[in-house]
Amino acid sequence: MKKLKTTPENSFSALRLAAGLAVSVGVSLAGLATVQAQVPETVAARLGADLTPVGAEKAGNAEGTIPAWTGGLSAPPAGLGYQRGQHYKDPFKSDPVLFTITGANLGEHSDKLTEGQKSMLSTYPSYKMNVYKSRRTCALPNKTYQQLRRNATIGTLAPDGNGIEGAVLASPFPIPNNPLEIVWNHSLRYRAYKIAANTVNAVPTRGGDYTPIVAAVDTIIAYSNPSVQRTEELDNTSVYILIHTTAPARAAGSVTLVHETLNQIKGVRKAWQYSPGTRRVRRAPNISYDNPGTNTDGLSTSDSFDMYNGAPDRYDWSVNGKFEKYIPYNSYKIGGSDLEYDDIIKPLHPNQDLLRYELHRVWQIEANLKAGARHLYSRRVMGLDEDSWGISTTSLYDGRGELWRSQERWAITAYDFPLCSAVGGVVYDPNAGRYLIAGLVNQEETTNYDAQELSIERYTPGAMKRISGR
Repeated sequence: MKKLKTTPENSFSALRLAAGLAVSVGVSLAGLATVQAQVPETVAARLGADLTPVGAEKAGNAEGTIPAWTGGLSAPPAGLGYQRGQHYKDPFKSDPVLFTITGANLGEHSDKLTEGQKSMLSTYPSYKMNVYKSRRTCALPNKTYQQLRRNATIGTLAPDGNGIEGAVLASPFPIPNNPLEIVWNHSLRYRAYKIAANTVNAVPTRGGDYTPIVAAVDTIIAYSNPSVQRTEELDNTSVYILIHTTAPARAAGSVTLVHETLNQIKGVRKAWQYSPGTRRVRRAPNISYDNPGTNTDGLSTSDSFDMYNGAPDRYDWSVNGKFEKYIPYNSYKIGGSDLEYDDIIKPLHPNQDLLRYELHRVWQIEANLKAGARHLYSRRVMGLDEDSWGISTTSLYDGRGELWRSQERWAITAYDFPLCSAVGGVVYDPNAGRYLIAGLVNQEETTNYDAQELSIERYTPGAMKRISGR
């Protein structure tokens, strides 16, 4: 792959001109505090022209294996028989498998695989990746496209890159200027405003035994409040999350409340936990960085929720480029309401016959632990889907610099809103022979992306005991 020689001063200027071409770049954070993210109106005008409204390359690849983006799946496909409130039906269930990647042939596909995928293919003979026709289905509401165009001209990084200013509603930097802007594009991508979901997590044993952990997850993304015009109106709070665990019995009634801040150095994330055993609400400053994530049995860190979240200050960030990779996409099959959790959750890894991989262009960014900083993961290599800015895959390295864990996010397009979402994901730890599967909704009520009943007044420590019911 041709590499573009860059410097901290010119690297993303070159990327702006290339706008999504598959180039490999190394970008430092030198002079970050003085970098201005805004692009001139003449550059922003490329959004919706040669670039998609989100900032992806609109054209397909030269080989024809990645198609052009033509608007995505912006409405329920005709003949699908879908009605809002149902689990999403698979519009591509008749697509055949093009080929299957296994440990035996991974060398043929190595350049299009992540290190985490290679590790799984090498470790488990039963692990495979079924590759299907690539379909660029990601779509967002028109109002979001309009705001993305505006964000390109008003969005800036806060000093030192630990927050953003100006932009609202969706990714703040659709034409990015440095690696931290790409990180924030993921963290603040459009996911709807008020979301109510019942989800299931599980951590199977090596033999495949598991106990479902069921939780009601109610989220208000204040950053995406359609009435807000600028970041400064948000009082530094971007997201309110309530996690009410309802099963198993030993965990039922526990409640976690998080107020996520836009700038966690300016104002730290606020979190509380309620335990029915003590009947007390406690501040929980440990819900951050590499502390264990809620309902993950220690297999995932707090900042691995949604693939990555929170303050980026413990890492030095760089951009490796944009590459063509096989990533989970259009994962309607594994999200189907016709599946029981036993159909999905198997020993060592999920049932790979239910997963769909497609070739897509991804931004690859890398985080390396700063000297003197502490974190379980010394290095994180993340692949962001260019059509959504959502992280699709992550390879995670231990303190010795060796691959330890990997993550996948199972993307779908919620075609009735529309928005780019997911039906779950997974964290693999092949050294331990275990994995965390998270966010399953198959046997739960379908996720509501328009939960207008959610009220900000409910997201207070004083309400947690009442929400628990115990």
